Amino acid sequence: MRGILKERMDEELFIHSLGVEEAAYNLAALYGIDSQKASLAGLLHDYAKGLPAKQLCRIASEYNLADDISRQEPALLHAPVGAWLLKHELGIDDQEVLEAIRVHTTGFPGMSPLSKIVYLADCLEPGRNYPGVKELRAIARRDLNQALLIAVDRTIKHIIDRGKIIHPVSILFRNSLILSKKNNQEIYNHEVWNKKTKSSS
Repeated sequence: MRGILKERMDEELFIHSLGVEEAAYNLAALYGIDSQKASLAGLLHDYAKGLPAKQLCRIASEYNLADDISRQEPALLHAPVGAWLLKHELGIDDQEVLEAIRVHTTGFPGMSPLSKIVYLADCLEPGRNYPGVKELRAIARRDLNQALLIAVDRTIKHIIDRGKIIHPVSILFRNSLILSKKNNQEIYNHEVWNKKTKSSS
């Protein structure tokens, strides 16, 4: 797989892919997720990124791989097109791996743990160097969802700063992380309250 990628990518994108592979493997091992699947999905997540925008649009339209918003922003298309090509060109049929690749640009509410790992690994692989990335890596080692929320917020801000289209699914993904955090906190507070009332009775 590495050999195939090296042939179809420029050096910068290939090195990035290796970095995401490494980060995904390490995060998966930390959180008890299949490391081999994470490694494969991380390595191949940008399989279609080097394709020209016209080709991405053609494949997405021909096989109904994306919605109208994604077609307006070709940078979003390499994820679903990549997943489709990996299945039909390389014969990869692991649905969990393909889903992780398909949603790694926008996120998605209810993402599988593997998909979360790949999304986050793309943001904090060793080659990434932006303000706050070291802190994000540290948070990712202790709270996956909190790190995801920070990563999504940063991505959305970056898109806004560039005047680009934000896919509604990214907003839904962000909201789902916030609601999950809030619900977990409410559960925690409820458990603490129950312990206090029992100990005082």
